[in-house]
Amino acid sequence: MSIDKLGKQKKIALVAHDNRKEDLISWADQNKDILCKHFLCGTGTTAKLISERTGLEVKGFKSGPMGGDQQIGASIVNEEIDFMFFFWDPLTSQPHDPDVKALLRISVLYDIPIAMSRSTADFLLKSPIMGEEYDRHVIDYYNRIRKDNF
Repeated sequence: MSIDKLGKQKKIALVAHDNRKEDLISWADQNKDILCKHFLCGTGTTAKLISERTGLEVKGFKSGPMGGDQQIGASIVNEEIDFMFFFWDPLTSQPHDPDVKALLRISVLYDIPIAMSRSTADFLLKSPIMGEEYDRHVIDYYNRIRKDNF
């Protein structure tokens, strides 16, 4: 297990499926006083809409179905994202469901806090440790796999 220190300013990904974009935009607008203290990024349309409607600066990746989920996953692996708010639609099948599953797997693999509902997002964002440094304990799966194979 390794320790990865998260700074006071978190690198946060904002992601939402089509039927949840309005929920995420509304939530971001209500919490912009906290979110503005962090580095924000998101998938294509979601990032653009949050920026336009809240005034928050959000770096945009491709849209989810066009590879945005994979870009966010790669950014997690590269330690460029350390937190994610992902308002996903549990009732609608997505054409990029395998990408979404891969993104969630990478998030757990790298011990990224993920909020997938508004109430979870509220609890995480308003946690006393959100604005503090945090020692994240990342399991070294690579060495675990190597050890199991030898």
